[in-house]
Amino acid sequence: MWAIEHDSREFANKGKPNEVKRVMNMLENKRVLITGVASNRSIAWGIASAMRREGAELALTYQGEKLKSRAEQLAEEVDAQIVLPCDVADDASIDELFSSLRQHWDALDVIVHSIGFAPRDHLEGGMIDHINRAGYASAHDISAYSFIALAKAGRSMMAGRNGSLLTMTYLGAERVLPNYNVMGLAKASLEAAVRYLASDLGPEGTRVNGISAGPIKTLAAAGISGFRGMLTKAGQVAPLRRNVTTDEVGNVAAFLCSDLASSITGEIIYADAGYHILGMYED
Repeated sequence: MWAIEHDSREFANKGKPNEVKRVMNMLENKRVLITGVASNRSIAWGIASAMRREGAELALTYQGEKLKSRAEQLAEEVDAQIVLPCDVADDASIDELFSSLRQHWDALDVIVHSIGFAPRDHLEGGMIDHINRAGYASAHDISAYSFIALAKAGRSMMAGRNGSLLTMTYLGAERVLPNYNVMGLAKASLEAAVRYLASDLGPEGTRVNGISAGPIKTLAAAGISGFRGMLTKAGQVAPLRRNVTTDEVGNVAAFLCSDLASSITGEIIYADAGYHILGMYED
């Protein structure tokens, strides 16, 4: 029998899936721009916390003056020295974001896109009964095209850095889920963008991936009709018999944007306690 000595620092805390012992600074010396940190319950916040824990230097964005003070407050908690405005529906605002960012950093390693939007009245009932041209356009513009717009604007700062672009998606991109409707269409577009961007930017050393997280109780998710029931059912039937946390999604994000994932690009990684593998479930 082989005798193997283990360094206890190499292992996560047993029985606490959302609490991980740091074994290395996976993102040390990485400069990371994170969009979508709206509150300390958001997925973007879980990502910001995990990336800071792993040694990243962070910059956060906010939309509108009403959210500025909240963003600055959250930035203090993760030691983010840069907090900048950005309206992803406005190309001029995106250009101004990167112009301002260049005054602080001469290069960028990671862009995290954690933004999605659809009119509330599009997120209930049947899709065909509630969709219209304007709602379709806004959902795709903010939820999908904005990722491409950020990639275009940040391209020159990231070229040759072996960096990463990361976005957040959901199972509704490939399967029909109650009330998700136009957001499912927008997320499908977003996932296609991941693949095309990965192909375009790979020769420059930039990787592009998405995380398909399970349902999480966030402010954004609250806008989906019947979400609480979906959350409860997912936790009951997922193979791990629970829902995921923002901390767990943050850990996956930190890995994907680190050099440990240097061979992974164009992928959608599921962080949903295994729910996506189910064909059906029995009550």
